[in-house]
This record gives sequence, structure tokens and C-alpha cells, in this order.
Amino acid sequence: METRKGKSPQLGQQGVKTMRVMVGIDESDESFSALRWTLHNVCAAADGEEDEHGFRRITLTLVHVHQPFHLYYVPAGPGGTVSTAFYIPASVEESIKKGQEHISKALLGRASDLCKDKKNVEVETLIFEGDPKEKICRATQEMHVDLLVVGHRNLGKIKRAFLGSVSDYCAHHANCPVLIVKPPKEAGGERPG
Repeated sequence: METRKGKSPQLGQQGVKTMRVMVGIDESDESFSALRWTLHNVCAAADGEEDEHGFRRITLTLVHVHQPFHLYYVPAGPGGTVSTAFYIPASVEESIKKGQEHISKALLGRASDLCKDKKNVEVETLIFEGDPKEKICRATQEMHVDLLVVGHRNLGKIKRAFLGSVSDYCAHHANCPVLIVKPPKEAGGERPG
């Protein structure tokens, strides 16, 4: 796909400006909090008149990336050598992939349900397999996304160093503005939106 940096907003039906917003969705509460924030703050402009940038429609892309299933062998003989390895049957691999697909569709279905009452917001869903950081950044570039919204999980410094942070990676590598939504404060001191 051809990519362009600094792309102008797309003109949709009858010359109406359309903004493309992508929200990363996973099984965490933080990703759904980011989606609710986006619906309340970014998509609210699409429900009424043009916003300050002239946008009247929003294409909201909900994206989920699951890790690929790797076919490993299990040592089955004395000493656990490769010559006595037991390989996982293809039927098990297929079953696991179907399960991943089912979970992905369920997550995106739940996320889509949150969006159903928004006027002038077109919702689309995407499922990728691979490293979430890289797949999301590539999708923002290939789809000419105007804004990427991701949740912040508050990983500690050590976990972030070992596991990597999707939000940190996207903030540095995405080809569009990135909005990182922190989770609301717990009971009693919740932030609005």
C-alpha cells in the first residue's frame, strides 16, 4: 500500500471530511477505558456539527492483535533428544488458532457494542496475528490513520523493560499522532470521561 506522511483528511460522502481513528483493543480494562474515552471525547464531535478541524464523520477502526501460535516439540524419549521428540498434532494447532480467532472476535464484538449508539461514526474491526506493537504501527501507516488511541497499563519499569510497552513503542514509531489514555483512578477519585 502507498503511504503518505501528513495526509489531509479524507473527503467522504458528498464532500464530508472523515477522520480515521484507530483504537487498540485487547483483553485489558485499560484498552476498553481508552475506547470509552475516545467515544466520549473524540467521537462526540461527529454526533453534531463540524469540529474545529471541519470533521463531521469518523471512521473508528478497532484493532486486536493476538500472538502467533508456535508449533513446539515436546521431548518424549530418554534424555529428551530431538530424535525422540513428539510434535504437537496439526489438529491441536488448528484448534488453538480457532480459539484465538473466537476470542478476538468476541473482544471486538464487545468493543463494537460500545460504539453502536454513535451517529456519524462508522466502525470497522481488524484482527492481526503477530507482535502487537509492530502490527499496529504498520496498520496505522498502511491505512493512513489520523489518530491512534491506546490504553496505558501502568507497567512498572522492570516489566516494561522485559515485556515492552505497546503504548511506548507506538508513541515512538507510529506514523500518526498517538494518544495514550491512562486508566481512570479507582473508587472515589475517578476522572471524568
